[in-house]
Amino acid sequence: MRKIVLMMSASLDGYIEGPGRDISWHRVDEELHQYFNDTVRGLGGLLSGRVTHELMAGFWPTADADPDVPASMAEFAGIWRDIPKYVYSRTLRHADWNTTIVREVDPQEVDTLKRQPGGDLGLGGADLAATFLRHDLVDEIHLCVHPVLIGRGTPLFPHADTLTSLDLVRSHTFGNGVVLLHYRREAASR
Repeated sequence: MRKIVLMMSASLDGYIEGPGRDISWHRVDEELHQYFNDTVRGLGGLLSGRVTHELMAGFWPTADADPDVPASMAEFAGIWRDIPKYVYSRTLRHADWNTTIVREVDPQEVDTLKRQPGGDLGLGGADLAATFLRHDLVDEIHLCVHPVLIGRGTPLFPHADTLTSLDLVRSHTFGNGVVLLHYRREAASR
């Protein structure tokens, strides 16, 4: 069965974006972007909320048409266009680029999606991630921790009254100081 993999970047102090949705502090270089390309290429789909989807759809469909875009970004544009995408939104009426609009997070529907053939499903977006976590639907976490403190913004994880135990699967330090932490839910906590 496919897994739901929460894939996010965060500051060392736990924020995924600063005030005003600022992500200029992300330290994405060629090495890190190639990791993203290789990881997303192996997925069976991407799950996101409307805000994240619109941010991605506003840039990636034509990013490879710009001759000044680095090769890793041009490669990701093609990966993003082709991969099946599921955007969770009550308000979005239309979405292009191999995108299915889903109105609500229904755990039974997510389970049905997980049982379909294909690779794991990458989950992104703070609000959607919080909903998936609240419904106990996240199987793994791939967290890229950037070596910056931004002080305030959107926290990666919502406040919760539950303990979720994780097993560290692997870690990797990129040349730019970003650290990948790959966790899997402990079997006992499922």
